[in-house]
Amino acid sequence: MTIQSNNRKSGKIYQAVYQSWLHDPEKFWMQTAEAVDWFRKPSQALFEQKAPFYSWFDDGQINTCWNAVDRHVENGLGEQPAIYYDSPVTGHKRTISYHQLQDEVAKIAGGMAARGVQPGDRVIIYMPMIPETIVAMLACARIGAIHSVVFGGFAAAELAVRISHCRPKAILSASCGIEPNRVVDYKPLLDQSIELADHKPDFCVIFQRDIQAATLDSRRDIDWEVFRGEAKDVPCLPLAGNHAAYILYTSGTTGAPKGIVRPTGGHIVALQWTMKNIYGLNPGDVFWTASDLGWVVGHSYICYAPLICGNPTVLYEGKPVGTPDASAFWRVISEYDVKALFTAPTAFRAIKRQDPDGALPRQFDLTGLRTLFLAGERADPDTIEWAERHLNVPVIDHWWQTETGWAIAGNPVGIECLPVKPGSITLPMPGYEISILDEKGQIMAPGELGTIAIKLPLPPGTLSTMWEADDRYQDGYLSQFPGYYVTGDAGIIDEDGYVYVMSRTDDVINVAGHRLSTGAFEEVLTRHPDIAECAVIGVKDELKGQLPMAFICLNSGSITPRQQIVTDVVSLVRQKIGPIAAFHLAVIVERLPKTRSGKILRSTMAKIADGHQFKVPPTIDDPAIIGEIKEALLLIGYPINDQN
Repeated sequence: MTIQSNNRKSGKIYQAVYQSWLHDPEKFWMQTAEAVDWFRKPSQALFEQKAPFYSWFDDGQINTCWNAVDRHVENGLGEQPAIYYDSPVTGHKRTISYHQLQDEVAKIAGGMAARGVQPGDRVIIYMPMIPETIVAMLACARIGAIHSVVFGGFAAAELAVRISHCRPKAILSASCGIEPNRVVDYKPLLDQSIELADHKPDFCVIFQRDIQAATLDSRRDIDWEVFRGEAKDVPCLPLAGNHAAYILYTSGTTGAPKGIVRPTGGHIVALQWTMKNIYGLNPGDVFWTASDLGWVVGHSYICYAPLICGNPTVLYEGKPVGTPDASAFWRVISEYDVKALFTAPTAFRAIKRQDPDGALPRQFDLTGLRTLFLAGERADPDTIEWAERHLNVPVIDHWWQTETGWAIAGNPVGIECLPVKPGSITLPMPGYEISILDEKGQIMAPGELGTIAIKLPLPPGTLSTMWEADDRYQDGYLSQFPGYYVTGDAGIIDEDGYVYVMSRTDDVINVAGHRLSTGAFEEVLTRHPDIAECAVIGVKDELKGQLPMAFICLNSGSITPRQQIVTDVVSLVRQKIGPIAAFHLAVIVERLPKTRSGKILRSTMAKIADGHQFKVPPTIDDPAIIGEIKEALLLIGYPINDQN
């Protein structure tokens, strides 16, 4: 069902904004582009000569670093905090002003330019959650280098694949990363990856951390402080609106690399619009995105969007629990007077698991917090209700992807806070016209589960293609249903136009011809008072084709017998979904396999259960969890045929 403009239950203000885009998208985006600084304003918004490869603001000239840093200094805001760095794993804290940030960025950019880095050259950034990582990103933007941030600590083989694919002129790295219980030595990983890669960078710059220094190779490596000290400041270069800002490799990449390309002009325009309209922030409001700079959320909402809009951004080097405990988030919110928090539902499930009664939030002054935003993994209603109950603020579930760079659908609190429906991400944002399609590409009736697709063209700020792989972009996203971008997610749209993202399309379970989403099962299971989080997969069955299997993590302190919990959840599913679900397989585990960004690796779990060969994803938070999943299946007598 395509979103209807006469949705009676949505707000009139939202509808007026959405309709203004739908009626005249060219006018909408040209007006939106007035909010950012251009060296030369574009003559038009959309360029469609190469459709379905659409582009935005091509003939304008702009610079991301200017919009994120220099214009604030020029406008007299140089002493305003730009970054609050908070590192419970090291005990360090720093406040960095826009003027200080400008000085650091201009020097690192000057150092790269002096060593031959030019607009269009690639630079890999392999660094932890420290201010110098943001400096490196902005320095690339300043001179038009295309950065590719790779999560610090990634395995050498995976980093080598990215080096070979994007062929960087330089790599900026650090001596180490710090986890709650260990130090990750980056330099040996970096050296090994360069040895493995087909391409060799001209030079590497290494930031030496106090906790552990690295041994440098004088033929290739330069100490960050020496590099900075020798550099001359350089100005921001005017860049074409369609100049590639960065390449970001999507999590779980296997085989040929999948590098999302983000163009500069549309990126800046879209992010500027979102901070006020989606997140409801005014300049000066503190914004905290509890994610990692290696992921798209970190690119968009730790680094670029807050700085562009004059919102101090919190750069947090820690965990939701364990640094030191489940009160970590509340301490940060209170200390920096955070107005809006954006994180993954996984983080809140971890906190809820340790503090199910919500005692810890009451120990901090959280009166400044106005909104909690969740994305990255489906937010089950129970987690949302827990957060609402203990924080007493609106909890906004919104949905977007690495490919889109900003929210496809959500509740735009800066325009109007819309009525909430549990389990729904609410309504599409301007720029996105969403439909639910069947296998033949026909629009489905309200409430029917199908493929979520977005009518082309995608709005500014979304991907333009994949790096050196136009054919893979077209085949993977545009060819299945001509005229649409296929999201890879399955869901429904109800009679009021509200969107529900239920699972990845690969995670839809076909039980004796009935298409059932994993999200529907998980929503039921997390209602059980002893369950902190869960994941449901489909496993092979000779009779029914597939059966649902649940992996369940319990709340800390749960005393209910495990077999009773299994009996309870089987009964719950029968009551809420019905006998057609044929649900009887449930496994209790201590933890679920996840990426470092918090996404549960359901497809990997399904391959384990079905005895298929699989590759342990390089993004997995802890590879040891794979063995734990196998052991749990064997303990309940499930016959896995392990080929790995």
